[in-house]
Formats: sequence, C-alpha cells, structure tokens
Amino acid sequence: MADKRADPRGVSDAEASELHSELKRKTARGAVMSVVGQGATFALRIGSMVVLARLVTPEQFGLVGMVTAFTGLLNMVMFGLPNAAVQSATLSRELASTLFWLSLAIGAALATMTALAAPLIAGFYGEPRLLWITVALAAIFIVNGAAAQHRALLQRRLHFGALVTIDIAALVASAVAGIWMGIAGFGYWALVAMAIAPPVTAMIGAWIAARWLPGPPKRGIGIRSMLRYGGIFTINTLVVYAAYNVDKVLLGRFWGAEVLGLYGRAYQLSNIPTENLHSAMSFVMFPALARVQDDPQRLRNYFVKGYAVFLAVVMPITIACGLFAADIVRVLLGPQWSDAVPVFQLLAPTILVFALLNPMGYMMQATGRVSRSLAMAFVIAPVVFVGYLAGLPYGPTGVALGFSTAMLILLVPCVAWAKRGTLITGADLWRAALPPLGSTLVGAAAAIVVGLLLADAGAVVRLLALTATLFGVHALTLLFGLGQKETYLDLLRAVRADEGRTAEAGSKL
Repeated sequence: MADKRADPRGVSDAEASELHSELKRKTARGAVMSVVGQGATFALRIGSMVVLARLVTPEQFGLVGMVTAFTGLLNMVMFGLPNAAVQSATLSRELASTLFWLSLAIGAALATMTALAAPLIAGFYGEPRLLWITVALAAIFIVNGAAAQHRALLQRRLHFGALVTIDIAALVASAVAGIWMGIAGFGYWALVAMAIAPPVTAMIGAWIAARWLPGPPKRGIGIRSMLRYGGIFTINTLVVYAAYNVDKVLLGRFWGAEVLGLYGRAYQLSNIPTENLHSAMSFVMFPALARVQDDPQRLRNYFVKGYAVFLAVVMPITIACGLFAADIVRVLLGPQWSDAVPVFQLLAPTILVFALLNPMGYMMQATGRVSRSLAMAFVIAPVVFVGYLAGLPYGPTGVALGFSTAMLILLVPCVAWAKRGTLITGADLWRAALPPLGSTLVGAAAAIVVGLLLADAGAVVRLLALTATLFGVHALTLLFGLGQKETYLDLLRAVRADEGRTAEAGSKL
C-alpha cells in the first residue's frame, strides 16, 4: 500500500514524485521560454531606446522621469494582492474574484490620488509641464488594477508562454507608439505614450489568455490572510522602490531635468539587461518555490540551481557595462549622451549587487517570509539614502558612487539574513556563484586583450568584437573548462520532456 507520509498534502510517494517531476519540467520549460522572451524584450527596449535617444532630448526624458519617480512608487501598491494569490497554496474562484475587485478598487483610488496630486508634483519641481503628464500617467493605475488577478492566475497555472507573449506584445505596442510620436515631433508626449501603451496591451492580453470572468466579491472566504500577506508585501515593495528611486527625485529637484535625464538614461541602460533577467527569474521561480515551500530540501535544490543559471547570464552583462561603457553609450545613445558614461560605469557595482541579492527576495516572498523581507527593506533604505546624500553635492557621478558603495556594504549581511532558517548555506551560494564568476573573469580578460588590439577601430565594430569575445569565452569556459555542461543539458532534457505534455486546463485555478 502507498505510503502517505511523504508529502504534507497527504499524497503518496509516487504521487508526490510525479507532482515534483511535473513541476520540474514546467519550471525548466518556463525558464527557457522566459529567457527567450526576455531576450526579445531586451532587444525591443534597447532598440526603442536607441531610436528615442535621437528623437527626444535629455531634458524631455528628465521631465517624464520626474513624474515616474512618484507614479512608479504608487504603482508598487498593485503587486501585493496578485503575489498573495500566486503564493497561496490554494485559491478558490470566490477568493480570486474578490481579489480582482479589490485590485480594481485600489487602482481607481491610486489614479484619483495621482490626478489630484498633479499640481503638487508640478509645484515641487517648479515645472508646470508636469501637470498634464501626471494626469495622463494616472490612468495606468486603473489598467493595472484590472489586469492584476488575471496575470496572477496565469502565473499560478505556470502558463509562462502566454505571459511571455503578452509582455512582448506590450513592448511592441510601446515601441510603435513612442517612435511614431517621436518622429511626429510630440517630444515628451512620445515617452508618455510609451508608458501607457504596455499596461493597456498587457491587460487585454491577460484577459484573453486567462479565460476567466470574475464573479461578485464575497466575505468570509479567507481574504484576511491574503490581505496580511499582500499588505506586508506592498509595504516592502514601496520601501525598496523608494530607496532605489530617491536618487532621481533628489537629482531632479537640485540639479534639474537635464541632469536627471542623463542619470536616468545611464541607470536604465545599465539596468535593462539585468532587470529583464530578474523578471524572467521571478515569474518562473516565484510560483515554483511557492509550490515546494513545505519541502525544505527541494526548496534548496530548486533555488540553488536557479541561482547558478541566473548568475551565469547576468554576471557577464554586468562586467560588460563596466568595461565597455564608452562604446555602449556612444553606439546605443549617441555622442550627445557622452556625459552619461561615468555614471553608467559607477552604477555597475549596484547592478551586480542587485543580481546577487534580488533572488534572495524572491525566495523569502515565495516561502511566506515577507515580514523578514520587510525588515530587511527598512535596513537597506536608510543606508542607501545616506549614500545618495553623500554624493549629491557632486552631481550624478557622486550619487552613482554613493549608491554603489551603499549596496556593496549591504550585500553580505543581507544575503546572510535572507537565508537564515532555510537549508541554503553560504557554501551553496558560493558554489553556485564561483563557476560563472570565474568564467566571466576569463572572458573579461580576453575582451580586454581584444580591446587593445582594436583601439583604433570604430565604436560599433569594437563593441561587437568585445561583446562576442566576452560572452563566447565565458560560455566555453563555463561549459567545458569548469564542467558545467551537464547542468545545462539537464535543463534542456527537462524542457524536451515537457514538450509532449498536454497543457493544464484553462479553467483550473
């Protein structure tokens, strides 16, 4: 007779093994699809940035950046309830419907608050053009509220292909709207259109893909625990977002729109690749880790393997930002953005710390440790803020240096705090990080040699050669020199094993 002790949900050993095998296959397939999708996303974002940087001035970028520093903070409120829905072990139709109406109500309230605050934002910066920019961007909150639970359902079902398709379609709509309006001479309104188009497209896509219509809201269906998790998650997200965006508010207030535009483009350019990879990892690993949160050993195995693969991709990107900054800025943004080069270089350590630290946040949130994540955010925020203030008198380069210094100081204690109470050890993380770090350094050394040989070549040729050398040598060293080939072959085998499986029923929550 089958043993029922193996799984906390009361299933047999065989059933538990099949459940975890299925989860492994779907997670592996989702990871590959997500990375491919984020590659397309990266190309679209970089491509639109290259074009818009030549159609819109740094000052106009700065104007929109002044507003999004505030609206982006409020938008973090929208993530709490959807993440609670994904993290929960069970989710009834009634509860999902109630969460939908709550999310929509929150979105409407935030839109109203933002529109009413528009005169205050314009007055804070002393810039009247911000009034109608703020009013226009306020509509995004309603759209995000209407889409939040549908995206959460797709993520719970591990329908990663649908999510990737939706996100790519949203970015295509954004690029088309922004570039068309930029060519037509709409200036900063092209950037406003770029901000509004993705959530509208994503909302339509999520409703179509989820095939779910919410019912009426109800009471007494277990909403309280969802609200607690969602509330703590929201506060945590708000604190982290504020900590990582006060720099833009300070620069905009004390140094003006043009300086903020330079800093903002440098930050975005350095952050886009790793931000895409963080998105890829979070929407695959978050639901996967939530599924095994009651199995500490499987949780450890899933996280460490995912962490190693993630670092293998993100480390060479971060190193490239530091080594090839001048060529990257010249090729992608143009010579008029040359003042952004030192800012771009100084932000590279910050982006590396994000790569090492953010996955620990996904792990804490997936396993219900949101209170610890919040406590960590309250430690990070003041340290980073002090870094900004120390560098503010020296302009954007000073703020970038202060930001990176603060993040390097925080890295080790935050990682140690995050893994406490799990089976994940410092040795696990070191073993996961060492191979990609070693192969990246070998690739960087080879790229430096190539750079010396091509010192007189054009920026485009040199950048292509340096990038190909860094990533090519890194991949060969990692797979063959450091013996990691089998790890990636195993990932591909899991993907192939899932290809013949039928998709989960669309009506299953």
